[in-house]
Amino acid sequence: MAGQGTAAVEIFADAQQQKLPINYLFSAVGGGGLISGLAAYTKAVSPLTQVIGVEPTGAASMKAAFKVGHPSTLPTMDKFVDGAAVKTVGELTYLNAHRYVDHLTTVPEGHVCTTLLELYSKAAIVAEPAGALSVSALDNFRTELVGKTVVCMISGGNNDIGRMQEIKERSLIYEGKQLYFVVNFPQRPGALKEFVNQVLSPDDDITKFEYTKKVNRGKGPVLIGIRLGNRKNAAGLQQRLQKFDPHYINLKENQTLYEMLV
Repeated sequence: MAGQGTAAVEIFADAQQQKLPINYLFSAVGGGGLISGLAAYTKAVSPLTQVIGVEPTGAASMKAAFKVGHPSTLPTMDKFVDGAAVKTVGELTYLNAHRYVDHLTTVPEGHVCTTLLELYSKAAIVAEPAGALSVSALDNFRTELVGKTVVCMISGGNNDIGRMQEIKERSLIYEGKQLYFVVNFPQRPGALKEFVNQVLSPDDDITKFEYTKKVNRGKGPVLIGIRLGNRKNAAGLQQRLQKFDPHYINLKENQTLYEMLV
């Protein structure tokens, strides 16, 4: 905690040189060591600075601890934001965070992916998922931050290039632009062309198409991925899908099937 807290010493030294008050300090929360060190120093030198701890929605162990008043083990956990995916926070880090942190907030993993891509494309910053948490959380406080001086702690560059496809996929799903369905498809020539003409909007694309099971019937179940040109296309798409196959399955509503098939 003390070692990681030295980052706050540097932050406030820079702010003092520029004669800027720091109104908000955002940092990721995993086991709690970083946020504890940052918050303890911040409250010692700038009590009015709001310290915001940010956790991934699928691994919010500090939030769970705050709720019950002591470290509590999460029954399940999404490990995607691996640098902050902790089932149980430490006793000392919990006590420090509870004493010094002003607010905890959570960010969906898909939103973290969108932030990662924006940090890379717009600011040339290569961050790991946990490092992007602090920036992702700004959307949760957009009205309070107008006219304020805000510091986001972006830590960790442990981002494997092999994960980029998964990051893009999660980002698109979070933004509502990538959809997956299981659709009963006619097993005859021209069926796909009919689907494209009757169901898709002109700016939509098919990104995945595979029969999940070959059957000796007129129709068979197909896993189909659709990239929307505009998220507003989704409502019309599903209305047309309903006519094409009244029994289609939206995999967004069935996480088990999504994980098994996609």
